[in-house]
Amino acid sequence: MNRVKCTISYDGTNFQGYQVQPNKRTVQGEIERVLEKMHKGEEVRIHASGRTDALVHAVGQVIHFDTTISMESRNWQKALNAMLPEDISVREVEIVDSTFHSRFSCIGKEYRYRVYIGEVRDPLKRFYTYHYPYSLNLEAIQQACQYLLGTHDFTSFCSAKTEIEDRVRTIEEFQVDQVEDELIFRIKGNGFLYNMVRIIVGTMLDVGAGRFNPEEIPVILGAKDRTRAGKTAPASGLYLWKVYYK
Repeated sequence: MNRVKCTISYDGTNFQGYQVQPNKRTVQGEIERVLEKMHKGEEVRIHASGRTDALVHAVGQVIHFDTTISMESRNWQKALNAMLPEDISVREVEIVDSTFHSRFSCIGKEYRYRVYIGEVRDPLKRFYTYHYPYSLNLEAIQQACQYLLGTHDFTSFCSAKTEIEDRVRTIEEFQVDQVEDELIFRIKGNGFLYNMVRIIVGTMLDVGAGRFNPEEIPVILGAKDRTRAGKTAPASGLYLWKVYYK
Protein backbone atom coordinates (compact mmCIF):
# COMPACT_ATOMS: atom_id res chain seq x y z
CA MET A 1 0.00 0.00 0.00
CA ASN A 2 1.12 3.54 -0.76
CA ARG A 3 0.12 6.52 1.38
CA VAL A 4 -0.67 9.69 -0.57
CA LYS A 5 -0.75 13.14 1.02
CA CYS A 6 -2.64 15.91 -0.79
CA THR A 7 -2.87 19.61 -0.08
CA ILE A 8 -6.24 20.78 -1.38
CA SER A 9 -8.17 24.01 -1.81
CA TYR A 10 -11.92 24.34 -2.04
CA ASP A 11 -14.64 26.93 -2.33
CA GLY A 12 -17.01 26.00 0.49
CA THR A 13 -20.01 27.90 -0.91
CA ASN A 14 -21.81 24.89 -2.35
CA PHE A 15 -20.72 22.30 0.19
CA GLN A 16 -22.44 21.19 3.38
CA GLY A 17 -19.04 21.07 5.01
CA TYR A 18 -16.03 18.81 4.62
CA GLN A 19 -17.22 15.61 6.30
CA VAL A 20 -19.29 13.13 4.32
CA GLN A 21 -23.04 13.18 5.12
CA PRO A 22 -25.91 11.17 3.66
CA ASN A 23 -27.63 12.88 0.71
CA LYS A 24 -25.52 16.04 1.07
CA ARG A 25 -22.73 17.41 -1.09
CA THR A 26 -19.47 17.44 0.86
CA VAL A 27 -15.78 17.83 0.06
CA GLN A 28 -14.95 14.38 1.42
CA GLY A 29 -17.78 12.84 -0.56
CA GLU A 30 -16.63 14.36 -3.86
CA ILE A 31 -13.01 13.26 -3.41
CA GLU A 32 -13.92 9.74 -2.34
CA ARG A 33 -16.27 9.45 -5.32
CA VAL A 34 -13.36 10.23 -7.66
CA LEU A 35 -11.02 7.83 -5.87
CA GLU A 36 -13.62 5.07 -6.11
CA LYS A 37 -13.72 5.54 -9.89
CA MET A 38 -9.93 5.45 -10.09
CA HIS A 39 -9.91 2.22 -8.06
CA LYS A 40 -12.60 0.62 -10.24
CA GLY A 41 -15.36 0.59 -7.64
CA GLU A 42 -13.23 -0.06 -4.57
CA GLU A 43 -13.98 2.26 -1.65
CA VAL A 44 -11.09 4.49 -0.60
CA ARG A 45 -11.45 6.46 2.62
CA ILE A 46 -9.64 9.79 2.97
CA HIS A 47 -8.52 11.39 6.23
CA ALA A 48 -8.24 15.15 6.73
CA SER A 49 -6.38 17.38 9.16
CA GLY A 50 -9.82 18.38 10.48
CA ARG A 51 -13.35 19.18 9.43
CA THR A 52 -14.64 22.47 8.10
CA ASP A 53 -18.26 23.57 8.36
CA ALA A 54 -20.69 24.40 5.58
CA LEU A 55 -19.64 27.53 3.63
CA VAL A 56 -16.12 27.54 5.09
CA HIS A 57 -13.31 27.66 2.52
CA ALA A 58 -9.85 26.10 2.45
CA VAL A 59 -6.61 27.19 0.84
CA GLY A 60 -4.36 24.54 2.38
CA GLN A 61 -6.41 21.67 3.78
CA VAL A 62 -4.42 18.42 4.00
CA ILE A 63 -5.75 14.91 3.42
CA HIS A 64 -4.22 11.47 3.02
CA PHE A 65 -5.36 8.09 1.75
CA ASP A 66 -3.91 4.62 1.20
CA THR A 67 -3.91 3.08 -2.24
CA THR A 68 -2.69 0.05 -4.16
CA ILE A 69 -2.03 2.24 -7.20
CA SER A 70 1.61 3.18 -7.81
CA MET A 71 1.88 6.53 -9.50
CA GLU A 72 4.16 9.56 -9.33
CA SER A 73 3.01 12.57 -7.34
CA ARG A 74 2.59 14.76 -10.41
CA ASN A 75 0.42 12.15 -12.12
CA TRP A 76 -1.78 11.84 -9.03
CA GLN A 77 -2.31 15.59 -9.09
CA LYS A 78 -3.20 15.61 -12.78
CA ALA A 79 -5.56 12.63 -12.51
CA LEU A 80 -7.43 13.96 -9.48
CA ASN A 81 -7.79 17.50 -10.85
CA ALA A 82 -9.08 16.13 -14.16
CA MET A 83 -11.95 14.35 -12.37
CA LEU A 84 -12.75 16.60 -9.42
CA PRO A 85 -15.41 19.36 -9.67
CA GLU A 86 -14.21 22.91 -10.28
CA ASP A 87 -14.70 24.00 -6.67
CA ILE A 88 -12.01 21.56 -5.44
CA SER A 89 -8.37 21.66 -6.50
CA VAL A 90 -5.40 19.49 -5.57
CA ARG A 91 -2.52 21.92 -5.10
CA GLU A 92 0.21 19.48 -4.15
CA VAL A 93 0.71 15.71 -3.84
CA GLU A 94 3.40 13.84 -1.94
CA ILE A 95 3.99 10.13 -1.43
CA VAL A 96 4.61 9.79 2.30
CA ASP A 97 5.61 7.21 4.87
CA SER A 98 2.88 5.08 6.43
CA THR A 99 3.52 6.76 9.79
CA PHE A 100 2.20 10.08 8.45
CA HIS A 101 -1.37 10.98 9.42
CA SER A 102 -3.00 14.18 8.22
CA ARG A 103 -4.74 14.71 11.55
CA PHE A 104 -2.55 13.12 14.19
CA SER A 105 0.76 14.33 12.72
CA CYS A 106 -0.50 17.92 12.63
CA ILE A 107 1.26 20.31 15.02
CA GLY A 108 -0.63 23.50 14.16
CA LYS A 109 -2.97 25.34 11.83
CA GLU A 110 -3.42 28.81 10.44
CA TYR A 111 -6.82 30.31 9.73
CA ARG A 112 -7.67 33.59 8.09
CA TYR A 113 -10.90 35.51 8.23
CA ARG A 114 -11.95 38.24 5.79
CA VAL A 115 -14.24 41.09 6.83
CA TYR A 116 -15.46 43.44 4.09
CA ILE A 117 -15.86 46.90 5.64
CA GLY A 118 -17.14 48.82 2.61
CA GLU A 119 -20.29 50.84 3.20
CA VAL A 120 -22.12 49.35 0.21
CA ARG A 121 -22.44 45.59 -0.06
CA ASP A 122 -20.42 43.94 -2.82
CA PRO A 123 -22.32 41.07 -4.51
CA LEU A 124 -19.03 39.57 -5.70
CA LYS A 125 -17.78 39.22 -2.12
CA ARG A 126 -20.93 37.92 -0.46
CA PHE A 127 -19.79 34.27 -0.40
CA TYR A 128 -16.19 35.01 0.58
CA THR A 129 -16.29 37.72 3.25
CA TYR A 130 -18.42 38.94 6.13
CA HIS A 131 -19.88 42.33 5.28
CA TYR A 132 -19.55 44.61 8.30
CA PRO A 133 -20.29 48.21 7.18
CA TYR A 134 -20.07 49.81 10.62
CA SER A 135 -17.41 52.03 12.14
CA LEU A 136 -14.57 50.10 13.78
CA ASN A 137 -11.59 51.06 15.93
CA LEU A 138 -8.80 49.01 14.35
CA GLU A 139 -6.29 50.01 17.01
CA ALA A 140 -8.56 48.65 19.77
CA ILE A 141 -8.96 45.37 17.86
CA GLN A 142 -5.21 45.02 17.45
CA GLN A 143 -4.74 45.64 21.15
CA ALA A 144 -7.38 43.05 22.06
CA CYS A 145 -5.75 40.43 19.84
CA GLN A 146 -2.64 40.49 22.05
CA TYR A 147 -4.57 39.26 25.07
CA LEU A 148 -5.38 35.98 23.30
CA LEU A 149 -1.78 35.09 22.55
CA GLY A 150 -0.34 32.23 24.56
CA THR A 151 -1.93 29.24 26.28
CA HIS A 152 -5.43 29.63 27.69
CA ASP A 153 -8.64 27.74 28.38
CA PHE A 154 -10.82 28.87 25.45
CA THR A 155 -14.19 27.67 26.82
CA SER A 156 -15.58 31.21 26.41
CA PHE A 157 -14.58 31.15 22.75
CA CYS A 158 -15.99 27.84 21.57
CA SER A 159 -19.47 26.63 20.76
CA ALA A 160 -21.64 25.40 23.61
CA LYS A 161 -21.98 22.22 21.53
CA THR A 162 -18.26 21.46 21.92
CA GLU A 163 -17.89 17.95 23.35
CA ILE A 164 -14.14 18.07 23.97
CA GLU A 165 -13.40 18.46 27.67
CA ASP A 166 -9.83 19.76 27.35
CA ARG A 167 -10.27 23.27 25.99
CA VAL A 168 -6.76 24.54 26.59
CA ARG A 169 -5.15 25.73 23.37
CA THR A 170 -2.14 27.84 22.41
CA ILE A 171 -2.38 30.77 19.99
CA GLU A 172 1.08 31.49 18.61
CA GLU A 173 0.25 34.38 16.28
CA PHE A 174 -2.80 36.62 15.99
CA GLN A 175 -2.98 39.82 14.02
CA VAL A 176 -5.43 41.88 12.01
CA ASP A 177 -4.54 44.18 9.14
CA GLN A 178 -6.57 46.40 6.85
CA VAL A 179 -6.01 45.65 3.18
CA GLU A 180 -7.94 48.17 1.09
CA ASP A 181 -11.63 47.63 2.02
CA GLU A 182 -11.10 44.46 4.05
CA LEU A 183 -9.88 43.48 7.49
CA ILE A 184 -7.83 40.30 7.38
CA PHE A 185 -7.60 38.35 10.63
CA ARG A 186 -4.71 35.88 10.74
CA ILE A 187 -4.58 33.38 13.59
CA LYS A 188 -2.14 30.50 14.08
CA GLY A 189 -2.22 27.97 16.89
CA ASN A 190 -1.63 24.39 17.92
CA GLY A 191 -5.32 23.53 17.62
CA PHE A 192 -8.78 25.05 17.53
CA LEU A 193 -12.11 24.20 19.13
CA TYR A 194 -15.49 24.13 17.38
CA ASN A 195 -16.32 27.64 16.08
CA MET A 196 -13.37 29.06 18.04
CA VAL A 197 -12.00 31.27 15.26
CA ARG A 198 -15.42 32.60 14.29
CA ILE A 199 -16.29 33.45 17.91
CA ILE A 200 -12.93 35.16 18.40
CA VAL A 201 -13.48 37.26 15.27
CA GLY A 202 -17.03 38.14 16.34
CA THR A 203 -15.70 39.25 19.71
CA MET A 204 -12.91 41.30 18.13
CA LEU A 205 -15.49 43.11 16.00
CA ASP A 206 -17.44 43.86 19.17
CA VAL A 207 -14.26 45.39 20.58
CA GLY A 208 -13.86 47.49 17.45
CA ALA A 209 -17.46 48.64 17.72
CA GLY A 210 -16.99 49.68 21.36
CA ARG A 211 -19.16 46.99 22.94
CA PHE A 212 -16.11 45.57 24.75
CA ASN A 213 -12.90 47.22 25.88
CA PRO A 214 -9.69 45.41 24.93
CA GLU A 215 -8.90 45.00 28.63
CA GLU A 216 -12.05 42.89 29.06
CA ILE A 217 -10.66 40.03 26.97
CA PRO A 218 -8.75 38.42 29.89
CA VAL A 219 -11.92 38.63 31.99
CA ILE A 220 -13.92 36.90 29.27
CA LEU A 221 -11.25 34.19 29.01
CA GLY A 222 -11.24 33.65 32.76
CA ALA A 223 -15.03 33.35 32.94
CA LYS A 224 -14.99 30.12 30.88
CA ASP A 225 -18.52 31.01 29.80
CA ARG A 226 -19.57 31.15 26.13
CA THR A 227 -22.25 33.78 26.87
CA ARG A 228 -19.58 36.29 27.91
CA ALA A 229 -17.97 36.49 24.45
CA GLY A 230 -19.36 38.02 21.26
CA LYS A 231 -21.45 36.54 18.50
CA THR A 232 -20.18 33.87 16.13
CA ALA A 233 -19.03 35.47 12.86
CA PRO A 234 -20.55 33.94 9.68
CA ALA A 235 -18.89 30.92 8.08
CA SER A 236 -18.38 32.48 4.66
CA GLY A 237 -15.47 34.68 5.76
CA LEU A 238 -13.40 31.81 7.19
CA TYR A 239 -10.48 30.08 5.43
CA LEU A 240 -8.38 27.14 6.60
CA TRP A 241 -5.14 28.63 5.32
CA LYS A 242 -2.35 26.21 6.21
CA VAL A 243 -1.70 23.02 8.18
CA TYR A 244 1.69 22.55 9.83
CA TYR A 245 3.64 19.32 10.32
CA LYS A 246 7.02 18.51 11.84
